[in-house]
Amino acid sequence: MTPRIETLKEKKLVGKRLTMSLANNRTGELWQNFMPKRREISNSITNDLISMQVYKPTHFADFKPTNEFEKWASVEVTNFESVPSEMETFLLAGGLYAVFDYKGSSNDPSIFQYIFGTWLPSSDYVLDNRPHFEVLGDKYKNNDPNSEEEIWIPIKTK
Repeated sequence: MTPRIETLKEKKLVGKRLTMSLANNRTGELWQNFMPKRREISNSITNDLISMQVYKPTHFADFKPTNEFEKWASVEVTNFESVPSEMETFLLAGGLYAVFDYKGSSNDPSIFQYIFGTWLPSSDYVLDNRPHFEVLGDKYKNNDPNSEEEIWIPIKTK
């Protein structure tokens, strides 16, 4: 699977966040809390959902399943003028990303094993210290083998 390389423009996001680790995965709790309230966001740009991970700079260099990170359930908005109560804003900086069009279950970690274990080491890029995210569009179906999503990995040239 070969990604396309894209330069992302800055995005304004509104959503909810939780601190978690792979060993203490709270993704279900995060999305169950966000989804009933997402209709309160009046200025979203598309129907796409954005699942974002904000890692510490040492997260991957010293990787352990217990390393904590911040996970967001969010949508892209035109501005931050109308933010529903109990939600927060995040300004996602632009930059270079490897974008993988993934088809399969969101519970199958093999795509990330391929990205970090095979594709990245043999590419002309290294990880950049910016958020990672997935765009969950109309073809996304949670835990379904026919689900489709875009996986955006922040990169910079070696």
